[in-house]
Amino acid sequence: MTDTLLPSDITELAARVIEENRAAGRRIALAESCTGGLVAAALTEIAGSSDVLDRGFVTYSNEAKMESLNVASDLIETFGAVSIACVWAMAQGALANSRADVAVAISGVAGPGGGSALKPVGTVVFARSVRGSDGEPEGELRSFGADLSRAEIRHRAAVCALELLLP
Repeated sequence: MTDTLLPSDITELAARVIEENRAAGRRIALAESCTGGLVAAALTEIAGSSDVLDRGFVTYSNEAKMESLNVASDLIETFGAVSIACVWAMAQGALANSRADVAVAISGVAGPGGGSALKPVGTVVFARSVRGSDGEPEGELRSFGADLSRAEIRHRAAVCALELLLP
């Protein structure tokens, strides 16, 4: 068995996220949906990561998003869970329910099946929120393509989320 269950590109990036955020004196919170805790798992592969990773929320269901992160039900009903509005609210909820300085939220359609004409399989939305920032919401929708496997979509989403955590 190897020293980690995760691919080396993810663990190497996670180590960089921990190192750079430690140097910047920043704590991190995560709000994960389609990645199901994969980003938090990558960060916790790094010894000593507890001084940087404050907490992670795995809010796979809409109910969990509402209960754990205070995402409004009408927001989900209007825009859907895979929307910049929803992931922005998730990131804000992660900050509100943690001691973190920065939060990243992820929601998407990993497939197989599911999706829609507007949000096909491979659609993943990210948001990054910084405590005390008065700026506009930082959100991004990415389409990784319906031709990828569920594992590939989740892998790419985890890499993107980790990149958003770099100072």
